[in-house]
Amino acid sequence: MTRQYFSARRVLVTGGAGFVGSHLIDRLIAAGDQVLCVDNLFTGAKANIAHLLGHPRFEFLRHDICWPLFVEVDAIFNLACPASPIHYQHDPVQTTKVSVIGSINMLGLAKRTKIPILQASTSEVYGDPTQHPQTESYWGNVNPIGLRSCYDEGKRCAETLFFDYHRQHGIKVKVARIFNTYGPRMHPADGRVVSNFVMQALRGEDITIFGDGSQTRSFCYVDDLVEGLLRLMGTRDGFTGPVNIGNPVEFTIRELAELVIELTGSRSKLVQLPLPSDDPTQRKPDISLARAELDWEPSVPLRAGLEKTIAYFRQLAN
Repeated sequence: MTRQYFSARRVLVTGGAGFVGSHLIDRLIAAGDQVLCVDNLFTGAKANIAHLLGHPRFEFLRHDICWPLFVEVDAIFNLACPASPIHYQHDPVQTTKVSVIGSINMLGLAKRTKIPILQASTSEVYGDPTQHPQTESYWGNVNPIGLRSCYDEGKRCAETLFFDYHRQHGIKVKVARIFNTYGPRMHPADGRVVSNFVMQALRGEDITIFGDGSQTRSFCYVDDLVEGLLRLMGTRDGFTGPVNIGNPVEFTIRELAELVIELTGSRSKLVQLPLPSDDPTQRKPDISLARAELDWEPSVPLRAGLEKTIAYFRQLAN
């Protein structure tokens, strides 16, 4: 792909010590960029960026973007926010703050320095969708006062802010709606379905399925996601998104559990638990816009991605 958004420039990645952020930074460093990684390490981990700490084009700053940041950079990837239910429900007020106040601070930085900024939004803006698959024109079905609202509504408000800054101040914004992503460097206790199933299988524990396992998800390997984010940032100035970035191949939760058992060789059994509050029953992106504007679609099948993810978690356990 042709990357038009920088030329040997300095890129800010907030949430850069997190699962997705650290993979994005690897790609940016490999492409010759200077990278400033900002993270308060609430859910991120220095272990994810340890291999970069001595690199001459990498800098780490421990900082919470709910407080203003005054730096000179040429592009911003705003990924800072807890992204798993366990983590974002631990401190729901702070979760909303990082989406709203954090976005205001990063947009203010983009306004001052006149640079492009990409927002990592989420498929959770669609809530428990009544449209399937979900297109970017769908406004969603979100509970504004539920346990997940701090994340869902926080991200929806962040999108509002991005487009208002774009319309009012001419900020060059890009908004990516990220669907379920998995891969190495996921936190083993983040409560997401892939990490849950893999860790339970590796330990020989029962694999806990919420409901009857018929609810669906579409799983995108992290390398595919990062490629999508880079392509989005490199699009023409007039293209803002939002654009769905995810894998349109749909699996039931039960199918995922059975595949994890097969790939790990585990003797784990499936156990059903009640569905959590506001848990979406379907999740599948329509990626027609990403195909048309980014020339992007995922290339890593679930089986291949899970093999790499399981190998990572096995290494952690040793």
